[in-house]
Amino acid sequence: MEQHPRSLEAYHLLHEGTLALANAERNGIRVDMEYVENKYNHMTRQMARKERQFEESQFYADWKASQEKEPNLNSGPQLANFLYEVKKLKPPKLTPSGRGSTDKDSLAALNIPELNKILEVRKLKKIRDYLEAFRREQVNGWLHPFFNLHLVVTYRSSADRPNFQNIPKRDKEAMTITRKALYPRPGNQLLEVDYSGLEVRIAACYHKDPVMLKYIDTGYDMHADMAAQIFMIDDFDKHKPEHAYLRAATKNGFVFPQFYGDYFGNCAEYLAVEWGKLPAGKWTYDQGVMVEEERTLAKHLIGKGIHTYQMFVDHLKAIEEDFWGKRFKHYARWKERHWHQYQKTGYVDLHTGFRCRGFMTKNDAINYPVQGAAFHCLLWAFIQLNKFLTTYKWKSRVIGQIHDAIVLDVDPKELNSVIGHIKKITTEDLPKAWDWINVPLDVDFEVCPVDGSWAEKKELSL
Repeated sequence: MEQHPRSLEAYHLLHEGTLALANAERNGIRVDMEYVENKYNHMTRQMARKERQFEESQFYADWKASQEKEPNLNSGPQLANFLYEVKKLKPPKLTPSGRGSTDKDSLAALNIPELNKILEVRKLKKIRDYLEAFRREQVNGWLHPFFNLHLVVTYRSSADRPNFQNIPKRDKEAMTITRKALYPRPGNQLLEVDYSGLEVRIAACYHKDPVMLKYIDTGYDMHADMAAQIFMIDDFDKHKPEHAYLRAATKNGFVFPQFYGDYFGNCAEYLAVEWGKLPAGKWTYDQGVMVEEERTLAKHLIGKGIHTYQMFVDHLKAIEEDFWGKRFKHYARWKERHWHQYQKTGYVDLHTGFRCRGFMTKNDAINYPVQGAAFHCLLWAFIQLNKFLTTYKWKSRVIGQIHDAIVLDVDPKELNSVIGHIKKITTEDLPKAWDWINVPLDVDFEVCPVDGSWAEKKELSL
């Protein structure tokens, strides 16, 4: 895949962006190495204990007896052979090659106590790997991650040494353990500013779907709307914890996957199995997450006439047809036009003056210009914010960037002023600089206590 800045303005964006990100690299983020060492050693002991418990189980003994060599806990093919060939269990799902899957969701769906130990070990190892990266990359108690603008074909950034953009956020346990190691400068506090629904908004600058524009302009909650439709809840209230969970499931398991080119089959698995905690078969009343205080998801869906996973798949197929055939039909037509244009020319152009050329799938051709332009909005704001803070010698400073978010190390006395300048740069100055932005932009703020770790951030109401 080739990248081509097509204008002097586009070149300057990358040039100035490289300098601004280099400043963030130099600023760095403080890491509590005593905590890292203690937590790393504690997790290592936890993993060893759980592995011993597994190896002392009858399940392990049966597995060992079924083959000539020692079982390898990290070997998917070995485990799949024992589960699906020896024990004759029905795979919750298949791999692309047609074999029984042993990924996290499949093992969780089997709900075998001994295998749950393995899932716990895998999760602990994944978290521990981040702590290992902190140990390896820290310099005198500071991390200075590298931010790259030349490695991702969509023109998004990447990070390494360590990968600052991949530190856990959604999983509460993983987030708490890893981010608890990271701190601002003494007396300061960490501030995270995140563009709200940026890629959805930038996509609308391309396809101009009137329904999508109405959602954005009015602030109506598209994810809650879709959750109510998918789960057939007439009195859907996103402020209820159970409904808020279903809204998050819909956002991450249907709406965004659909926008990025996924299909109803995968979405059904995300929603029912991964989020809904339902088996991939026939359901009983006591299964799944709670929809109300005393009503499970299975009981609710059975009451709506959906008794099995396959029936839910069929239901989601109808939802998908309505999603693109009625709700966002103009968006769907743009995708087809844009794909045909790529097939004729062999490239796609970004609104920010860049061109991606080379082999692409349909999803690539549709997503690249959106993802690239959305990141360039963040990069433009990052550059302007860095210029402002350095030019006027503020004590606050940018220290990192995560796709649609900027992370700052802020002097508490400057917090309110910094927030005001950020809102102006991100939501007022940017649309004036790029007149192709035809939607309002918005940002959310999360702030940590003074001298608090990154794990302690809370949403800031303005």
